[in-house]
Amino acid sequence: MVTSIVLIDGLSSESRARSVSRVEPGNYESVDEQRFVAMVDGHRHELQVHCYRMLGSYEDAEDLVQETFLRAWRKRDTFQGRSTFRAWLYRIATNACLDFLARNPRQPRGSRVAATSGTSSQSPDAIPWLQPYPDRMLERAAPSEAEPDAAVVAKETIELAFLVAIQYLPPKQRAVLILRDVLGWPASETSDLLEVSVASVNSALQRARVTLKEHLPPSRIEWAPAEDPTEAERALLHRYMSALERADAAAMVVLLHEDVRVTMPMLVSCVPGDPDPLWNGRDSFIAGLVQAFDPASPAYFGQWRSVSTRANRQPALAHYIRPPGGRAFEAKVLDLLQIADGRIVEITSFPAELFPAFGLPPTL
Repeated sequence: MVTSIVLIDGLSSESRARSVSRVEPGNYESVDEQRFVAMVDGHRHELQVHCYRMLGSYEDAEDLVQETFLRAWRKRDTFQGRSTFRAWLYRIATNACLDFLARNPRQPRGSRVAATSGTSSQSPDAIPWLQPYPDRMLERAAPSEAEPDAAVVAKETIELAFLVAIQYLPPKQRAVLILRDVLGWPASETSDLLEVSVASVNSALQRARVTLKEHLPPSRIEWAPAEDPTEAERALLHRYMSALERADAAAMVVLLHEDVRVTMPMLVSCVPGDPDPLWNGRDSFIAGLVQAFDPASPAYFGQWRSVSTRANRQPALAHYIRPPGGRAFEAKVLDLLQIADGRIVEITSFPAELFPAFGLPPTL
């Protein structure tokens, strides 16, 4: 078993360089485990991003990359050099994701709210398996100088709106769109990977583009994130964090768009089978915050502290709460924010179980 895959970081850079020296096609069966692990591990982070786009879940993507490496080890004798080693791994990863989706079919549930200014046409709450992807992991997935055409972490195709939209595609169409339009693979290579005709690839791509357009904002500039947060966005985030920590609902009003859409499944307990709570509009969200900030209210959690981070090339805030009588601030919820025209137009929240992926502590 290739259980040592996770230990590759223990290799020195010199040992890693020796391990990944050229192996002639057809001779991979003779490669020892440590050397093979070094060869595949150089592609770990970009393959995880690929699996994340296919699945929409950070945790599932981690598992499928490991499955990819295990399959690659078992099938290493089948690599004959007709493609690059990297392309061979992408073939295995894509098929592993397609097999996973065949075993675990997923259908977006009906969206309960309409789109608002600057948001995607579908609410993230329609994708219950959706998880954020830490920006710190995206940096590790950036293409090497040897592979400058690898559009692995293109910002507009890792942003949450894009991840939500492609979940509406059937798995095969999703794979075609990612390979062709995100990674820039030729139709011939895509057809080889998926073992279908070029005509089938082109047809699937046309259908996928139509569906994608239906689930994204009409103008790309509305959803493609900026290269870096502006000073105005940083100031907005600081004011937002400060208002939370002061429990100042009134100060939040000017920071939010009047049609802000907020999916916050972790803020209140849900009755099994009921949909996650969702606020559509500033007034209803502020009314909920007033209750959450009031120590006399049954909805009161405690005092808030926030830590800024980034996910999916978007600003994000990790919130901690110190419950009444508690000493520490405990991890509570991770918010991804969409900002447009100087206001927060969308907040999508995720559970605190994801904090370790962001390098965040369980308590403050």
